[in-house]
Amino acid sequence: MGLDRRRCRPQVQWSRPRDNRDNNELAGTATILTDRPRHVRRIVDHQSADQEFGPVMTKKVAVVGDSLGGYAALAIAGGQPVASPSDTGDGMFRRLQVIHDNRVAALVLLAPATPWFLTDDSLRQVRIPIRMFTGERDELSPVWNAEIVATGVPDRAIVDHRVIPNAGHFSFVSPFPAAMTSPGFPPSQDPSGFDRRAFHVELNREVLGFLRRAFGVGSAP
Repeated sequence: MGLDRRRCRPQVQWSRPRDNRDNNELAGTATILTDRPRHVRRIVDHQSADQEFGPVMTKKVAVVGDSLGGYAALAIAGGQPVASPSDTGDGMFRRLQVIHDNRVAALVLLAPATPWFLTDDSLRQVRIPIRMFTGERDELSPVWNAEIVATGVPDRAIVDHRVIPNAGHFSFVSPFPAAMTSPGFPPSQDPSGFDRRAFHVELNREVLGFLRRAFGVGSAP
């Protein structure tokens, strides 16, 4: 079956009001923590209903999340986040209401932000395969964020974690064109000596292999 690649893009507006490149005022709030998993679910719903793309989707999907996207992936896969006093704005910890989605059957976490899953039961319902990558020199989501995942899930064997030597927080973002690469644009920057382009060839191969194994599709490299 042929697919028009343009139709693989959601045809609704995903502007994420107050949570986008030009307006990030929801950063550090409980609202963004409940919105992000909901946005993921809406995208899966929309693509599943698409006339061309929907029929070739399986009933199970994988979620790939980078940074706060890693939080969203864990939340939709069964995680129970708790907002901190700084998130809620009222000085109180608060358990957040998020809707889990049993269509999510595998997770790929890149430099995940996870401090909202610190309680003993936060990740006890996450029981699907997880491939996780963190950067050795990540100052925004240090490696201890990954340990929260590894120790929080009910079976540590479901987590395959790799620390990437010399990688920073933004090293997991696809390389930017030369016109966008500058010290004034932090997402385009890596620790000295890190080759983002070479790493992404390796990363793509590893993620594809993991997904093939998780879904039993073809041969995994």
